[in-house]
Amino acid sequence: MATRVRDASREAATVVGLVSGSQYVNHAYLVLFPPILGTLSTEFEVSLAMLGIAIGVQGAANTVFQLPFGWLADARDRTIAFALSSVAGALGVLAVALAPNFPMLVLGQVLVGVGVGGHHPAHYPLLSDATPDGLRGRAFSVYGVGGALGFATPPVTFTLFTDAGLTWRHAVGAIGAVGLLYAVVATVVLRSVVGDDVTGPNVDAGTTGEKESLSTRAVAALRALANSPGILGLTLLALLTSTASWGVNTYAVVFLDRAYDVPSETANLALTGMFVVGAVAIVLGGDLTDRIAPGPVMVGSFAAVTGFVALLASGLVTATVAVGALLGVGAARSLAGPARDGLTDALSADDTVGTNFAVVSVGVMLGSAIAPPAFGYIVDVTGPSAAFGAIGIVALAGTLVTVWLAAAVAE
Repeated sequence: MATRVRDASREAATVVGLVSGSQYVNHAYLVLFPPILGTLSTEFEVSLAMLGIAIGVQGAANTVFQLPFGWLADARDRTIAFALSSVAGALGVLAVALAPNFPMLVLGQVLVGVGVGGHHPAHYPLLSDATPDGLRGRAFSVYGVGGALGFATPPVTFTLFTDAGLTWRHAVGAIGAVGLLYAVVATVVLRSVVGDDVTGPNVDAGTTGEKESLSTRAVAALRALANSPGILGLTLLALLTSTASWGVNTYAVVFLDRAYDVPSETANLALTGMFVVGAVAIVLGGDLTDRIAPGPVMVGSFAAVTGFVALLASGLVTATVAVGALLGVGAARSLAGPARDGLTDALSADDTVGTNFAVVSVGVMLGSAIAPPAFGYIVDVTGPSAAFGAIGIVALAGTLVTVWLAAAVAE
């Protein structure tokens, strides 16, 4: 019996480590453009709004492929979903690095979006089945740290490659190559080390999926969602908070440069700092989620984000305070990550974990599709301060939805 417990613990640690590493890689893919928007605008002779569309296209592809990958993870095999999405994302990044013109750059972004679209639907069921209930909040926080550090990597990578006399293409290519290698190694380890009770589906595809048409399964999935107001509420919340977050992620460097005269190198370091601080805050968020409850943690998190963004948009503070407020955004919003994941898991039946996380991720990725072009247009037409004011309004709406959702779940 003791050996079995140790093996289960080792398997859980393996799964958490592998999917956290994959989260790191995928999140690095998501923020390739923000640190180099100025460079890309000059090289491809396009506006910030057009580059925002290129980022949004990635988010749109990401959104479209959430549910197909969620079904694959729930009804077929989590390892296959993991492998397909990981390889596709890495190949998309390599395509971006080699893009000779703007249309090819956009096509590379589409492939990145397809790949990234599968990582949440594959990761969350693996985490849910591999970790016990009492430690799941902490497992989600470790997973969130991987993602936050992934966000922090591109700005530093671009700076290091530029200092070495190389270009953004070399930096993006290096990120894609590392991601492809990791995809292969992690897939092999999942297949050979982790048991089928974790990597296999939670439904009997042989008795249900083969007998039901795709339309029947789709109708059943929609009916289940209609009967899950908590999941729908989380999806709306994810949409609002993701829109605000991606507005900050995408235009923080441009905002600090234009509104507060912060040099681009310093602004890139501030962007990295925002994600690093966020990685630390995720650990605290996981602990608070396990100790208190998801609802209060989420409310406090998004209320603080709204305050920090409003302070930034005001233009009434010094550059140093503005950088500090940006770090505050990174810390505050990260507290809610494990809480939202834990609440999604708690509201999901065993055979809907992958699908429900995919549905909530649709909100996240739809926000990432909307924010870059929308706020990029505002930056081009009105200015960065107006864009951050709009981000603050969206963050406030997210806070109000969080209050409603927390009250509804508590009843």
